[in-house]
Amino acid sequence: MRTAGDWFDRAHRGRLRLWGLLGVCVLTVVAVLAWFTPMLSASTVEIDGLIVVPEEQVRDKLEIPSGRSMLRIDTDAMARRVASIPKVRSARVQRVFPSTVKVTVDERTPVLFWDSPQGAHLLDAESVEFAIEDAPIGVAKLIAEHPGSDDPVTRAAASVLSVLPAALIGQVDEVVARSISNISLNLRDGRAVLWGGTNDAERKAAVVMPLLTRDGTVFDVSSPNLVTVK
Repeated sequence: MRTAGDWFDRAHRGRLRLWGLLGVCVLTVVAVLAWFTPMLSASTVEIDGLIVVPEEQVRDKLEIPSGRSMLRIDTDAMARRVASIPKVRSARVQRVFPSTVKVTVDERTPVLFWDSPQGAHLLDAESVEFAIEDAPIGVAKLIAEHPGSDDPVTRAAASVLSVLPAALIGQVDEVVARSISNISLNLRDGRAVLWGGTNDAERKAAVVMPLLTRDGTVFDVSSPNLVTVK
């Protein structure tokens, strides 16, 4: 025999099912609106990390479709397009809801340049050539037989600059790279550091600054356990 309590339980379960169905319908409608309509379209772009790359150039590379939902924009493709700018080392694109696209740019920093009839070729620490333009003040000139991004000697020279103490980088006027094992640094004050090859780079970087406090014109750290001054 069914009681009033049984009837109440059935009615309660029925209401719960109804509310659950309504909730699913509402969520479905919201999801459809968010996916297919401009309700969540990107209206703001924030770009961080720019120093020399024009902001407009980055915005052009983003190619954000007008009115497209934030859920449907391809942030990975956007990042790849921004990273294709020669002066950009890497880029990250993020959605910041409800309507902002945030772009973080890591620009390439020149550590060396080499001259040609076309101008100064700028190289970063990874030996990537990314521009032909006037070299910034303080960037060292590379002297090599066949300078270029694909040249092993050029790559070795760039790797040397990448491990130098910050206090020394600004003093380097020229990097003379005769081979991958014969690299020297001509300083702006006329002194020279014989670096040798790329081996023992951390040890050489640790001993070179104390060595430069001594009197002399030629400082040899090619064998960092047996440094010499002339």
